[in-house]
Amino acid sequence: MIRRIQFSLFAIFFSSCSVAQVPPAQDQIGGAVLAAPAEAQEGAAVMGYDKPGSVVQLREGTNEFVCLADNPAEDGFSVACYHKDLEPYMARGRELRAGGVGENENLETRAAEVEDGTLAWPTAPSSLYIRSGEEGAYDAASGVASGTSLRYVVYMAYATPESTGLSARPGAPGAPWIMAGGTFRAHLMIIPPAPPTDEDSDDIDSDDDDSDYDSDDE
Repeated sequence: MIRRIQFSLFAIFFSSCSVAQVPPAQDQIGGAVLAAPAEAQEGAAVMGYDKPGSVVQLREGTNEFVCLADNPAEDGFSVACYHKDLEPYMARGRELRAGGVGENENLETRAAEVEDGTLAWPTAPSSLYIRSGEEGAYDAASGVASGTSLRYVVYMAYATPESTGLSARPGAPGAPWIMAGGTFRAHLMIIPPAPPTDEDSDDIDSDDDDSDYDSDDE
C-alpha cells in the first residue's frame, strides 16, 4: 500500500490521459489544491491536463506549493501538493515519461542523476500531501471532496531511523515512520487513521474492538 502511495506521485499523476474527458481547468484547480494546507491553497501553483492529455501548468503560484490535479485517465480521485523544491525532480520524471521511458528506468535514471549532482534534490525537509478517494469523490460545483483521506510525506535526504529516532516500520495508526532510510529519497510517512463512520460508532458502543490495521502492510 505504501509503495503505491509513492507511485501515486511519480507514476499516476503524470501519466497520459489522452483518451479520457479532461475537466475544465478551473475544476481541476479546485480539486488539486484540496491536498494543500488550507492557508496555502489560494497561492499554490497547479499542474493539470490539457485537451491532448499532456501535463501543463494551469495556474502560476505565489507560495512554496505545487499541486497536481486528478488524472482523468485513472480510476478514483487522487491529487497531491508538494514543496516547489521537489519540482526539478518531478519535471524530469515528466520529461522522461513523455519520451517513452518506463517507470522503473525513469526512477533509476533520476536516482543516478541526483546522486551525480546533475538533478537537483532538496537538502532541507520538503513536504508532499496526497488526498485520495473513490471515483467521483470530488464535486466541482461545491468544491468538496467527500470521503477522502489525506496522507503526509516529508522528504529528509539520507535520514535514518538512527538519525531521527523514528521506526523503519509503521506502528500505531497515525504514527510516523521512516521509509527508504539512508537514501536521498528517505522520507517520513504519516497516514492518519480514517475518521470513524456511523457504523464504526455502533461497533464502539457495543465494545467490539475489531481493528483491521495491518502494521506490515507496505
